[in-house]
Amino acid sequence: MPKHSPSPVDIAASDLLTACGLLVRRVRAESNNLGLTWSQAAVLARLESGGPASTADIARAEAVKPQTMGVTLATMEQDGLVEREPHPTDGRQFLYALTAEGVEARRRTKTAKQAWLTEAISRLSPHDRDDLAVAARVLRNLAEMSTQDTF
Repeated sequence: MPKHSPSPVDIAASDLLTACGLLVRRVRAESNNLGLTWSQAAVLARLESGGPASTADIARAEAVKPQTMGVTLATMEQDGLVEREPHPTDGRQFLYALTAEGVEARRRTKTAKQAWLTEAISRLSPHDRDDLAVAARVLRNLAEMSTQDTF
């Protein structure tokens, strides 16, 4: 049986996944010297953007088990990055919120990522920087497509 050659769209999708994965890992590595695990950095980002949340809500959003998120949050609470507050309507639950230390850790993480990426982009040729600006717009459009838009 003859092998099926991948279509240009298949190749583009594969190349995009590879490139995005490499870039995400590199950016994470550049901010990793701040002593946060990837899970902790994700929790800081989620609480910064969404405000206080329960263990279950954060676990669901990060696609991990509540028990795993509970361990992460307990460590972050010990480290002073988050604090628990009573849930306003469910006495069995707590909401986690960023402390001042958590806000500062999130700021340092964002700053480290931005600084590395800014420096890396500055080393590109002007033509590549222009291409990158177009690619960023296309990637945002791609990410914002709903399932209904694609079919």
